[in-house]
Amino acid sequence: MQILTGESLDRATLLRLADAGEPVTLTQCRLDGVDLSDLDLTGWRFDRCSLQHAQFNAARLEDATLLNCRAAGASFLGASLLDAVIEGGDYSNASFLGATLTDARVSGCKMTGADLTDVQAIGLTLREVLLVMAILPRLSFRKAQLSGVDLSEADLRGCDFRDAVFEDCSLRDAHLPDCRFDGADLRGADLGGIRLTDARLFKGAVISKRQAGELLGQLGLRVL
Repeated sequence: MQILTGESLDRATLLRLADAGEPVTLTQCRLDGVDLSDLDLTGWRFDRCSLQHAQFNAARLEDATLLNCRAAGASFLGASLLDAVIEGGDYSNASFLGATLTDARVSGCKMTGADLTDVQAIGLTLREVLLVMAILPRLSFRKAQLSGVDLSEADLRGCDFRDAVFEDCSLRDAHLPDCRFDGADLRGADLGGIRLTDARLFKGAVISKRQAGELLGQLGLRVL
């Protein structure tokens, strides 16, 4: 395995490394704005790298690890992140449009404004992820265990939250038309901004007395 530390890398260098067919570890390397589209980066490790506005479009990142990277504005259009680990770092306004995140693990990340439209995400694990104002239409969270996930003001239209469990999460002011919450446990979710007229979306879900009181408070009623 090759290990590079503290280097500024261009596409030609990365292509040569990828063509060698062995996983590479990049530590504190700078790849800002570099085009890594279509490269086979299976098993690569990016440790504290700067990936701002880098392009990973249609790249293969199966079993890759991205640890504490700065990747604001990066593009992962159509990339395969099967079994990948994204831990820590900043992916604000990054695009994962059409990417594969099946069985990927994402934790401790800032993904404010990220676009996850048309992502394939069966088995995706999210923990302590900031997805404020993110775009995640029709994503399936069925039976997911969501812990510390902030979806405030996110576009969640058509998402499937059936049988999901929320722990220390937020759906405050999220866009929720056509979502499904049958069997979901919402007691650990901030439902602030949800209007009583939207309560039908939560049919079949479990909420706390406090949450019910907040909803009914809009009618001037108190739950004791």
